[in-house]
Amino acid sequence: MEISILTAGNWGTVLALILSEEGHSVKLWEPIPARAERMKETRENKEFLRGYKIPRSIFVDSDIEKCLVKPEMVIFVHPSHLVRKFAQAAGKHLSSAKAVVTMMKGLDKESLSRVSEVLREELPDELREKIVAVSGPCIANEVAKGVPTSVVAAGPRSVAEIVQKILGTRRLRVYTSEDMLGVELGGALKNVVAIAAGICDGLGLGTNSKGALLTRGAAEIARLAVAMGADPLTVWGLSGMGDMITTCFSEHSRNRHVGEEIGKGKTLQTALDEMVMVAEGVNTTECVRRLSEDYSVEMPITEQIYQVLYNSKSPLDAIDALMSREQKPEFWT
Repeated sequence: MEISILTAGNWGTVLALILSEEGHSVKLWEPIPARAERMKETRENKEFLRGYKIPRSIFVDSDIEKCLVKPEMVIFVHPSHLVRKFAQAAGKHLSSAKAVVTMMKGLDKESLSRVSEVLREELPDELREKIVAVSGPCIANEVAKGVPTSVVAAGPRSVAEIVQKILGTRRLRVYTSEDMLGVELGGALKNVVAIAAGICDGLGLGTNSKGALLTRGAAEIARLAVAMGADPLTVWGLSGMGDMITTCFSEHSRNRHVGEEIGKGKTLQTALDEMVMVAEGVNTTECVRRLSEDYSVEMPITEQIYQVLYNSKSPLDAIDALMSREQKPEFWT
């Protein structure tokens, strides 16, 4: 199959390697010309995936038109704040696509839309029912090493099954779902909890704290997801709880890392300035707070992380605020 991947970040490069090994024709778009040239010369993505050679069978270029020559599948896998811009640039070249895949885990800051909704707005009408969201516990560096990994492809059944067949390998198992709303919300919202988990690590708290955090974090994600129309079971699946567990414990998690640095005393801006890749959870925290207000859903963990990130609240004060809330039953709506 002819597959185009936008862009050549950490995940995009890993996907290019996997799909090329499976015999597909892969084109990898790197929008920064100097970086694309380095990748073509060295056959390595030293910024995002050092140590893995990119075979010459994978076409790499900074010209998006050259990377979108009659693709049968296009995969959008880049920071979510760029999706509208890149979809506008790619749209006119996708008439041959059988599937449009998003592997982003964020929300549009202006509209609060999910990535699939932005794609529906910006891509030609005939592609709207070909959009599939792929999400789950999938740290790219581990996938590159061949570590067994499972994800879920959500969208119209027939298209999701195409994606399942193409992406699935002996080391990457792909399940399908028709609950795109729940899958995308789980992938985006768990990053807020991951920042909180990182704060726990930075403060030196134990597994008791993180166990409670993940459970209560999932509970408030479920409340919002259900209010927005998602299937509650999705929150407890691969794209929800599965992804949350991985992101909250992995040393490779960008969002957990940001939280850890804040827990150690750094400011948000300092933590972000020291990173090469994007921590989606920072933007998502503000989006989720606004959604919780729009849907009248109480999300205390999200609220406290928002206060830490945007109002410089002390992490210890945020923990005190959570622990001193009015006592309640474990399960409430």
